[in-house]
Amino acid sequence: MGGDGKVFTLEEVSQHTSNQDCWIAIDGKVYDVTKFLDDHPGGDEVILTSTGKDATDDFEDVGHSSTAKAMLDEYYVGDIDSATVPTKTKFVPPPSNQTQSNQNKSSDFLIKILQFLVPLLILGLALGIRSYTKSPSS
Repeated sequence: MGGDGKVFTLEEVSQHTSNQDCWIAIDGKVYDVTKFLDDHPGGDEVILTSTGKDATDDFEDVGHSSTAKAMLDEYYVGDIDSATVPTKTKFVPPPSNQTQSNQNKSSDFLIKILQFLVPLLILGLALGIRSYTKSPSS
């Protein structure tokens, strides 16, 4: 099945999401994998969940063999219009304020120690006062 240079929008590809008509988009190319669904080692559901979106990450995350990647050529129908594919946003962690984090940890530790020591000091002081003020028994 040759692609003949056809360009499809993601919306067009997302209209082919059933087990009777299944297209997927991988690495900017569109594949009609309907005939392959029954032969897919992971079952048809795995492929069907990747329809209607850019399935590149899904395909790569599985770790397909070079043979599996070469098989895609057989199902190629065209290219995807990259302007219709949402851009992937990468997670960028907020700037690290390591010193502030360390200060928070040390102040949390100090609070925990004080919560333990202050009652002990009060108890010790009370016992000391009691023993000092207690008159000796004759």
